[in-house]
Amino acid sequence: MIQARLRRITRQLPLYIGTLISCFILGSPANAAPAISFPTENRLLLESGQEERFFVGTVGKSWTSGAFGCVRSGGNQFHEGIDIKCLKRDKKGESTDSVFATADGTVTYINTRPSLSNYGNYLVIRHNIDGMEIYSLYAHLKEIRAGLKTGATIKAGETIAVLGRTTNTREGIARERAHLHFELGFLANDRFATWYKVSHPGQRNDHGEWNGQNLIGIDPTSLLIQQNRLGNKFNLVDLVRTQTELCRVMVRKQQFQWIKRYAPLILPNPIADKEGVAGFELAISFSGIPYKITPRAASEIKGAGKYQILSVNETEQKKNPARNLVVKKKGRWELAPAGINLLDLLTF
Repeated sequence: MIQARLRRITRQLPLYIGTLISCFILGSPANAAPAISFPTENRLLLESGQEERFFVGTVGKSWTSGAFGCVRSGGNQFHEGIDIKCLKRDKKGESTDSVFATADGTVTYINTRPSLSNYGNYLVIRHNIDGMEIYSLYAHLKEIRAGLKTGATIKAGETIAVLGRTTNTREGIARERAHLHFELGFLANDRFATWYKVSHPGQRNDHGEWNGQNLIGIDPTSLLIQQNRLGNKFNLVDLVRTQTELCRVMVRKQQFQWIKRYAPLILPNPIADKEGVAGFELAISFSGIPYKITPRAASEIKGAGKYQILSVNETEQKKNPARNLVVKKKGRWELAPAGINLLDLLTF
């Protein structure tokens, strides 16, 4: 067995040496592929004034309703991803654009029963970028590449599907509005299915851990633009840490999955290092991402209760109210039911 392994290594030595020479001469950082790339051929987001040719708005609304965030129903409806317009159509007017993996990764979920989701046909890919686990979701697909299976290793730019308009909503998606609904998000909890069964008794969950509610979205627009602007200086952790704070919450729990999965977001605290961790202070964005995590010692935690709201950015809440994570009652801010629901999921 050892001799066979040595022979295999010997045969591969020219490849290893060639790779090392290429890296030395060409410089791998300068020639490295982007961490995140566009999921279709439509790159008009990068051209000033071309937003209407990149985003697909909702019926009768401007392109802004196809962007990420609190962009619908007067800012009171949250859109978790972006809707990217198709560029190519067949003789019947149906979209034919290819959909590409946004980054290297592993297929984690495929749904080919559009009647089970308003995403229609959709798939999810897991990526690891700059030490951060992040997921891409591709929805309303006309078709998914034949033979593509859960667990398959995917390369950035690899064709995975055809853009379309599948959904289970009553109004459907008109031919002229065919688009790719594209999300980038962070996994809230890999025990989502169990949590959902406990917290939503009697309600269906046809997609297990890959229910869209288990992915906390970040604006794909900002990632794509930053990647294009910074090139190989792009860093996902740095970008996540620049989110705008909606609120700051104390969680009285010594360990939970988000802390383990997104350890790069943990900030140092010498007091907690010395005295021990009794809880975590979370800075949370309007979309629900705990993007800064500070361990706290018991001596630093005031008040009682499982969760304690420490501060609210009222300007951000007025600007982006759709998630309804916090509410003001009698002049005091507190966690709204949606905020408690988010923290329950994160800490389950």
